[in-house]
Amino acid sequence: MKPYYQDDAVTIYHGDCREILPHLPKVDLVLTDPPYGIGESSRKNNSRGKLANPTDYGFYDWDSKPATEKQLEMTIGSGNQAIVWGGNYFHLPPSSGWLVWDKLNTGDFADCELAWTNLPMAVRIFRHMWNGMLRQTERSIPRVHPTQKPVALMKWCLGFTPTAQTILDPFMGSGTTLRAAKDLGRQCIGIEIEEKYCEIAAKRMQQEVLPFEAPDSRRAEETASLFTTE
Repeated sequence: MKPYYQDDAVTIYHGDCREILPHLPKVDLVLTDPPYGIGESSRKNNSRGKLANPTDYGFYDWDSKPATEKQLEMTIGSGNQAIVWGGNYFHLPPSSGWLVWDKLNTGDFADCELAWTNLPMAVRIFRHMWNGMLRQTERSIPRVHPTQKPVALMKWCLGFTPTAQTILDPFMGSGTTLRAAKDLGRQCIGIEIEEKYCEIAAKRMQQEVLPFEAPDSRRAEETASLFTTE
């Protein structure tokens, strides 16, 4: 397979993860955010503009249906460990190690997002404002994807698996998982079905390594040291 983009830390493939995953080696950690099937790719964001004009992310059908059971089975099976955002939308095995992202939202937006994990740990909460224009980090960086998550969130996730050196995101989107992994000196593979987002992610990978937010880093390291098992 020919990568869409590749550098010393990151490899991006353009295509359907069901076709690409069987050709990849098993990784240490799968960290991903599959489509939930709630229509965020179909200009749903346009009805939410109150204080400012909403961003037009274009019209696509990648979120018209949730990721299938087969996709999730292949995804989780591609890594020794897994963190799957939106886990509450899917039928996944019981887990004690859920991650909660408190977005400090207001209005009609959901207060939190949930990630299922197969990590041997207790439930943990990450409080990080991501409320439209009100963002704790990346305030000067335009959002380019309707379900884009902060790099700080993905770095926090990676803090729970400090020994995981190879990361996979089969639903890459704009490449936030890849950006976080690269900033932390880890190897990462991304797969994305929409070429537009492959291009966006490739450009993000070409940026200089972004500084790591110290408070988030310390918190992740402290938590990982308490709940990571040998």
